[in-house]
Amino acid sequence: MGFPKFWARSTTTEVPAAETNPSSSDISVIHDGNLAYTIEKAENGSKPSYQEAAGAPVESHSPLGYHVGWITVIFLNVNQMIGTGIFSTPGTILSSTGSVGLALIYWAIGFFLAVTGFSVYLELASYFPNRSGSEVVYLEQEYPRPKHFFPVSFAVFSVLLSFSSSNAIVLARYIYQIAGTTGTDWQLKGVAIAAYTIATLFVVAHNTYSLWLSNLLGLVKIITLIFISITGLVVLGGNVSHISDPTVNFRNAFEGTTTNGNDLAVALVNIIFSYAGYANAFNLVNEIKNPIPTLKRNGTISILTVGTLYMLCNIAYFAAVPKDEFAKSKEVAAGVFFITVFGKGRAEQALNVLVLLSAFANLLAVVIGHSRVIREIGRQGVLPWTEFWVSTKPFGTPAGPYLLLWVVTFVMIVAPPAGDAFQFVVSLATYPNGLFTLALAVGVYIIRYRRKRAGLPRTEFRAWDIAVIFYILVQVYTVSAPWIPPKGGPYAGTVSFWYATYCVVGIAIILLCGIYYIFWMFILPKWGKYKIRPEILDVDDHGANTHRLVKVPLSEVEKWDEEHDEAGRLRRRRVHNSESLSQGESNDLGPKVA
Repeated sequence: MGFPKFWARSTTTEVPAAETNPSSSDISVIHDGNLAYTIEKAENGSKPSYQEAAGAPVESHSPLGYHVGWITVIFLNVNQMIGTGIFSTPGTILSSTGSVGLALIYWAIGFFLAVTGFSVYLELASYFPNRSGSEVVYLEQEYPRPKHFFPVSFAVFSVLLSFSSSNAIVLARYIYQIAGTTGTDWQLKGVAIAAYTIATLFVVAHNTYSLWLSNLLGLVKIITLIFISITGLVVLGGNVSHISDPTVNFRNAFEGTTTNGNDLAVALVNIIFSYAGYANAFNLVNEIKNPIPTLKRNGTISILTVGTLYMLCNIAYFAAVPKDEFAKSKEVAAGVFFITVFGKGRAEQALNVLVLLSAFANLLAVVIGHSRVIREIGRQGVLPWTEFWVSTKPFGTPAGPYLLLWVVTFVMIVAPPAGDAFQFVVSLATYPNGLFTLALAVGVYIIRYRRKRAGLPRTEFRAWDIAVIFYILVQVYTVSAPWIPPKGGPYAGTVSFWYATYCVVGIAIILLCGIYYIFWMFILPKWGKYKIRPEILDVDDHGANTHRLVKVPLSEVEKWDEEHDEAGRLRRRRVHNSESLSQGESNDLGPKVA
């Protein structure tokens, strides 16, 4: 399909494939106003992508390999979705909603949110099927101007909030529950740090084996939830003698339903937290062969599996535990269920061990997925010490991002005061992320518009408009409703301090991103009399490459721009060509990465 004339330009870059390398300009750069686009292709079997040149270059051959098969896709999502959420937050959600009926409706809403969110991510992945990092790439490409603004903003947010402290703390609680004791705050923190350290060492040591371990533990947690579900059905059938009325919580199921907007918003935040992870596999897209069909099929399986088990587990909880007692269970809801059904004994201990393994699998999945996010941020060139974030030495794993995740998690485990830390950390991580997710969802329509204007055909997947709109509306609600004061005043929320503290801190983080961007991109260059330009750096001989943003003195900017294209590649040889991008496609002018 040909392109409109406004895509035409007087020159394209053409060099023989044998002479090319990733840092040389062997691809066409096509202009649309102040935007510049390139065609990029990778070896994961995906179709070529059409991306703005300021974005990080495609790694033609993934330096992390292609070890993510269909089973791993399923368990990357399952392990992040089923972590501490279904074992820890059902009591909080019941307490916030006020009734069993509304709590179950919220869990169903979470399922539809996961389905619509997954469809949004799948459409975005179909535009860029050769880039890992999901949100990093999608925001970068949806909002390429002001240049580097979204990469910088998302980088600051991700670095500051790259922690799994809440999951590690809950894991520590279960360890002490297995031991039959209650640890002090600092004992819990110490065990949480040890658990997270072990998870980090696993993923740093070996990429493939860590994925295999994640898959194995994912299978264990699926079996655990199936066991809880079957036990709940047995209880509901009246086959457990010491539970005299297993249907009591389902009669008048909506009795006590709250009408307070803040309570409902808190419940939704926790639901989002419990389903978070349905898009985890998108963080490893460039490590998946034939990524879009693989993700579409197996990502759907993961969501259907988790959604079904979540509903069955909640029914099991409500069948066994009195409503008032369950609403007070907080972080150890599943433990209350085990004690009620089996009593304090070996069965309870065995099930708590299974929950512990589930929590550890969640740590692995989160660390694996988020390391790719941090690595892709590093590949955009907006973090200092570029090679540190991108290199896969010495074990073929992204050791730099793993180290960052460990340090930030360590700080967030140790620093928050005791008491309200769990709820505050969960809320803080969710609120600013909701702002970026809202921008990401709206950006789907921006990309659709640009591609339609360019005359590009549809990609392998397109989300239904109703799904995208629903996802957008949920994000709008997520960032708006928490401002509604709770019943009893501003200090009567789920934490002892002001109810909207996490909202203010989240906004402050976003503002910090903007301040950092202005200072780095405008104030410092003006003082230093230079301009920032990207260049492509080959990091190692395994295919890793990256953008590196360099300071070019004003006196050398004109020469630099003559020698480099907009993507930062050296201009090798230029020939006159007034054809549109379709000519470039016919000549197979994709990047040639060594």
